[in-house]
Amino acid sequence: MAGQVPENSQVQDADPQISFYQAIGGHDTFVRLVDRFYEGIATDPVLRPMYPEDLGPATERMRMFLEQYWGGPTTYSDQRGHPRLRMRHAPFTVNSEAREHWLLHMRAAVDSLHLPPAYESVLWTYLERAAWSMVNTPD
Repeated sequence: MAGQVPENSQVQDADPQISFYQAIGGHDTFVRLVDRFYEGIATDPVLRPMYPEDLGPATERMRMFLEQYWGGPTTYSDQRGHPRLRMRHAPFTVNSEAREHWLLHMRAAVDSLHLPPAYESVLWTYLERAAWSMVNTPD
């Protein structure tokens, strides 16, 4: 489903030839999503210690990754290679508490976009699954 407009879209006149990235507003939408997400991370007592003082590079990497995943520019892989998400997160303790904090901030970020329900559902389903797949430490 990555990169494609949802087939059961409630969005009128959706063009199935355009990417999900384009359909939800492209770069500007992903900037808003990731910026809002990292606003939450900046003050989170569980997740903030996992990041360096400057959140800028992490913000940029997440935005590039999500844009590429959803059919936007390939800047992420051009600069960083294969995402290898589990490997890149392996040095961090990602338990159910960390996952729930991550999802809390991502939920607020997704909600702030006010996407049509079909698009919001597709995006959220992916993000929720991604969060569960990053857990690497049992409780």
